[in-house]
Amino acid sequence: MQLRLLCALATAAALAPPAPRVASTPKRLKTRRILADDIVLYAKGDELEGDAKVGSAGFRQLVGFRGAADTEDEPLWKIRIQLTKPGTWVPLIWGVACGAAASGNYRWPFLSGTLSEGAEDFAKAATCMVLSGPFLTGFCQTINDWYDKDLDAINEPYRPIPSGRITEEEVFQQVYFLLFGGLALAFGCDVWAGHDIIANPLNSVGFLACFGALVSYLYSAPPYKLKAEGWRGSFALGASYIALPWWCGQAMFGKVGEGAAGGELTPPVVVLTVLYSLAGLGIAIVNDFKSIEGDRELGLKSLPVAFGIDGAKYICAGLIDVTQIAVAAYLFAIGLQTYALVLGLLIAPQIWAQTQYLLKDPVKYDVKYQGTAQPFLVFGILTTALAVSQHPAALA
Repeated sequence: MQLRLLCALATAAALAPPAPRVASTPKRLKTRRILADDIVLYAKGDELEGDAKVGSAGFRQLVGFRGAADTEDEPLWKIRIQLTKPGTWVPLIWGVACGAAASGNYRWPFLSGTLSEGAEDFAKAATCMVLSGPFLTGFCQTINDWYDKDLDAINEPYRPIPSGRITEEEVFQQVYFLLFGGLALAFGCDVWAGHDIIANPLNSVGFLACFGALVSYLYSAPPYKLKAEGWRGSFALGASYIALPWWCGQAMFGKVGEGAAGGELTPPVVVLTVLYSLAGLGIAIVNDFKSIEGDRELGLKSLPVAFGIDGAKYICAGLIDVTQIAVAAYLFAIGLQTYALVLGLLIAPQIWAQTQYLLKDPVKYDVKYQGTAQPFLVFGILTTALAVSQHPAALA
C-alpha cells in the first residue's frame, strides 16, 4: 500500500517548472546554505529538547530525523540516501501490506498456498514496497527538500541541500532517476499482475503511481504548494500515508476482472480509505509542530501556525480519535463486531499517549508520542484491511 502511495508520488517531478538557481559550487559549511540567487543564510543551531533526540546524531542524519549531525565531509552516496529520508518509508511500506491484506488474496507458503505461490506473492509485495519506499517516497522527499530549502535552512540546516553538501545538478539527477525508475517499476507491476489498465484504470499500479506523483508535485512545488495551507496540505499528506499505499497493494493483489468479490479495489473502498486518511491528517499535524518557527517566518499557514500550538494539538487528537472510532462503529454496523472490538482496543492506548505526550507538549514530545501511539494506529489500519477482506459485499 505504502508502495502505492510512493509510486504515485513520483510522476509530478517531471512536470516541475525550471528549478531555482543555486550557487554553482556550494561550500561545505556546517550551518550555511546556498539559496536561490546566491543568497547565503546562516541557520540557527540544531539543538533539540528532551526525547526529540532519538538514536545517535549520525543515525538521525542518515534516516532523515530531526536533530541530525551537521557534518561536512561525506560520500555522495550517503548524502543521496539522506535526501530520500529512509525513516519515512516505513508507513508507506506498511500501507502496501494493508492493501494486500484487504484483497484477501495474499498467499502464505503452506498456509494459504504452495511454496511457489507464497514465493511469488512475497516477490510481488517486496517489489511494491521497493517501489513505494526507495523509489517513490525517495522521489517525493527529494523534490520536497528542494522546494523546502529555504524552510530547512531555518528548521533543519544540517539537511543536504541547505548545508550545501549536494549541488542542484546532483539533486535533479536523483529526482529524475527515482521518478522514472519508479514509474517503470509501477507499470511493470501491471504487466506482472495481468492488469488491463485501459478497461480498469482504478486497479492500475502505474496510474496510481502517476496520480501520487502529481499529488507530490502539487504538495511541494510553487505555485500550488498545497503544504502552504494547513488543511489541504495536511490532508494530502495524510492520504498519501494511508489511502494511496493501500490502493497500490490492493490493486496488485486483486483478482483481475472479479471486482469486490475478487478483492479488487472498488470505489467504496476508495471512499473508506479517503475517510480514514483524516486520521493521517492528524498525524501530519504532529509533524508540523517541529516546523512552526520556520513556517511562521516564511508565511506558511500550517495548522499549528493558524490555530496556535494549543488549538492544533486538540484538532490533531480529535481527528485521529474520531476517525478511528467512526470506522470501528462502521465495522460493527456491517456485522464485523470482532474487528470493531479489536480496533476499539487499539484506539485506547493512543488516547493514553495523547494525554501523556501530545497534549502536554507536542513540540518537545512529538517523537515520543509517535513512537508510542503510531504502532497502534497502523495495526488499526491493518485490522480494518482484514475486515474489508472478510466482508467484500459491503464494499462492492
